[in-house]
Amino acid sequence: MALHITSLNSGSNGNCYYIGNENEAVLIDVGISCKELEARMNRLGLKMELVRAVFISHEHSDHISGLKTLLKKYSVPVFITPQTLRNGKLRFEASLINNFIAYETVLVGDLQVTAFPKFHDACDPHSFIVTDGTVNIGVFTDIGQVCDHLTVHFSRCHAAFLESNYDEVMLREGPYPWYLKNRITSGKGHLSNRQALELFLNHRPAHMTHLL
Repeated sequence: MALHITSLNSGSNGNCYYIGNENEAVLIDVGISCKELEARMNRLGLKMELVRAVFISHEHSDHISGLKTLLKKYSVPVFITPQTLRNGKLRFEASLINNFIAYETVLVGDLQVTAFPKFHDACDPHSFIVTDGTVNIGVFTDIGQVCDHLTVHFSRCHAAFLESNYDEVMLREGPYPWYLKNRITSGKGHLSNRQALELFLNHRPAHMTHLL
């Protein structure tokens, strides 16, 4: 059974990723409005009715801004750590809340979702691997630096969403204030284009066919 993957949005204006088969799907983060999410899924022929769970990587607004409305409309289970729930000041029906723990696999139909920690300036940030047992999909965004967790999981992926956030020279010489430049490059901010390329060149497995 084929896996369908797409980035419904990526960037500082919102992040949301869809991974699914013919029977079920998961969303990683909901950083766009429910209305916009529905519109983009409709354009791609994807059905919200197949979404069985939402996983939240961390509490920054560009990853959670559409979550409350989505859950109110669809009552989809959300998997989130207690720290992210608390620091994100999220309030929704308690029965929908499920906690996940790093390296403990969550089963969503035939999909298996496993989280692992990453470097980012959030309280409890995680990346994700989604697999159907045959094909592995990685969601590697908002990462401050490459670590052993990342290289191990990247090297197992058939496809991945990988952050490539900025050109180091353009950032250094650009108009951003110092504090923002420092945040981005701090090791708990974002991967540069060079860092992402080095990860790809050094750890890409032979079976990887897609990089988004």
